[in-house]
Amino acid sequence: MTPGTGVTELLAKGELTVRGRIREASNAALHCTVALEDREAACIYKPVAGERPLWDFPDGTLAEREVAAYEVSEATGWGLVPPTVLRDGPYGEGMCQLWIEPDPEPEPGAELLALVDGEEPGEGWKAIGFAEVGEGRTALLVHADDERLRRLAVLDAVINNADRKGGHLLPAAGGRLYGIDHGVTFHTEDKLRTLLWGWAGEPLTTEATEALTRLKQGLEGGGALAAALSELITAAELDATRARVDALLASGRHPEPGGEWPAIPWPPV
Repeated sequence: MTPGTGVTELLAKGELTVRGRIREASNAALHCTVALEDREAACIYKPVAGERPLWDFPDGTLAEREVAAYEVSEATGWGLVPPTVLRDGPYGEGMCQLWIEPDPEPEPGAELLALVDGEEPGEGWKAIGFAEVGEGRTALLVHADDERLRRLAVLDAVINNADRKGGHLLPAAGGRLYGIDHGVTFHTEDKLRTLLWGWAGEPLTTEATEALTRLKQGLEGGGALAAALSELITAAELDATRARVDALLASGRHPEPGGEWPAIPWPPV
């Protein structure tokens, strides 16, 4: 099933059946099907009970942050996060997200990340930084100069994503690109860690400015986005989100690494 009308209702109200566990995930992540009347879809269910404690995020809040990231993504109009809801399930309350199958036949040259020799990224690429590749050699880690990634970079700046790894980029059929795994977001302190630094300091696109303006309006008192987020994150975190949107609009530029927090997640992919 592809995202469309009624998907969030299916995720929220359908019967969840666990099919297996995603063992690579750092927290409990269960591959499920969800069925409602004559509709069925694959999904991922992450119960709060399976979240590992983190030193810098309150316990039991990652599922709500994943849903909050979806709400912000929808408010931009970009649809960068698969439909995600908070619901009860076989192992208690958790987040439930539509399962997106990766594109089985990606076009040649559609890579989003690469390692290249030399000190310059080359045409169509943006530099991230140097990485050790063994035997004392280093290579330049780059990401594609891709408008879909650029939108994700803006979204990450808004939600203060502390963990945008390469494995959290999900190219799907039809040229769609999704970002997944948004549990460590919306902190009040600057914790932006991402591979998508290629546009750091560059002017925001007109499209991004328009999306941020929509977010600002939605985050105002009485706005639909503010109401949705107030059920998912704290008042201080909501205020910090407003401040990040205001700062992006005031500067008109993509943020740069702050220097007080590692700028790139580890491992990066």
